[in-house]
Amino acid sequence: MKFFCVLIGYFCGCFLTAEAVARGKTGKSACTIGSKNPGMANIISLFGVKWGAVTLFGDIFKTILPCMLCRYVWFPTLGKVTILYTGIGVALGHAFPFWNRFRGGRSVAVTCTYLVLFLPPAGLAADAAGLCVLLVTGYPAVGALAIPVLYLLPAFQMGGAEAGSVAVAGTALMFFLHRDSLRRIAHGAEPKTNLPAKLKKF
Repeated sequence: MKFFCVLIGYFCGCFLTAEAVARGKTGKSACTIGSKNPGMANIISLFGVKWGAVTLFGDIFKTILPCMLCRYVWFPTLGKVTILYTGIGVALGHAFPFWNRFRGGRSVAVTCTYLVLFLPPAGLAADAAGLCVLLVTGYPAVGALAIPVLYLLPAFQMGGAEAGSVAVAGTALMFFLHRDSLRRIAHGAEPKTNLPAKLKKF
C-alpha cells in the first residue's frame, strides 16, 4: 500500500503548474525560458509574484489532493504516515515528470506542503524558518534545504522512527535536486535573489 501511495503521488506530481502558466502566457515550455526550471521561482522571475502565487497554489493543491485521498479514502489503515509517503511521491513526480523526459522542478512548494499536512505546527515552523534563512542569505537553495533539515527532529520525536526515516528520504531528495545550486554557492557563482524588492511590486 505504501508503494501505491508513492505511485499515486507521483502521477499527481507530474502536473507542473509552472508549465501550464508558462504555456498560457507565452506558448512556450517553462523548461525553455528564464532559468529553464519549471518551478515557482522561475515563474516569479519571468512574470512576477502574482503568477508565482498562481503556481504556488497549484502546487499546493496537487499535493493536498492525493495526500488526503490516500490518507482518508484509499489507505486509511496505514495511518498518518500515509501523508509522507504520498507527499514524497508528489515531490518525485514534480521533479521527474515522465512526460517531460523526467525534467521537472525542485519540489520546494510540494515539500513544504506535505510537511505541514503531516505535522502542522512543526511544518509551519520549518517553512517560516526556511523563509528567514532565504531572506538572510539571499540563496533560495539554502532556504529550501533548511526546511526539511529543521523538520527531521520533530518528525522523529512526534512521528516515530518510520516517519522520521521517510522524512530523511525526503530531505535527501531535496539535497539531490539542489546539488547544482550548492555547487555554485560553494564556488561563489550562484546569484542571490532579491525577494523583498519583488514582493513590493506585487
